[in-house]
Amino acid sequence: MSSKLGLGLFAARLSQRNRAARRRGAVDQEGSSMRAMFSVFPLLAIPVIIYNLMAMAGGNVEYINPVSGNSVAPLLAQLDSVMFSIGMIANVKWELTGGDVLIVLSIAFLFMEILKSTSTGTATIMNHAVSMMLFIVCLVEFLLMANFATSVFFIIMIMTLLDVLAGVVVTIVSARRDFGVSGEL
Repeated sequence: MSSKLGLGLFAARLSQRNRAARRRGAVDQEGSSMRAMFSVFPLLAIPVIIYNLMAMAGGNVEYINPVSGNSVAPLLAQLDSVMFSIGMIANVKWELTGGDVLIVLSIAFLFMEILKSTSTGTATIMNHAVSMMLFIVCLVEFLLMANFATSVFFIIMIMTLLDVLAGVVVTIVSARRDFGVSGEL
């Protein structure tokens, strides 16, 4: 019985300390550093990493496009493979390929990145810098490596560019609004 009472008093005292720390403005160091790290990390790096893993596992076997007869990126066979298909009312099948899934995932991450860019702060500026580096890496991969010369990766690369451009523009507009600096009198 006394141990339960002791635990209750300990929990009440801990809760009281947490409330006092919040009133003083003290922040949990571990939580704030994790939050800062995730706010700097560009979410579009996730589809790029997934694509890189697929490209490394895809091999370098020459793939001939059955329609054009041209030699294309070896990874294209894997990106064009049907993940699943659904019969539609119009008596056709809607097929979703691996590349389509990766593009949809990238669009969702681009949306979240644009939402993240509405805040103003050091972490947001660092996010834009890391996003710019991600775009440069994507551009180099697209230009120099065979498995990255696909439409899917080109679209992902353009999304990383849009992330940088939209992020900078949205941050500037948000900063103007926050600081009340406008060109209008």
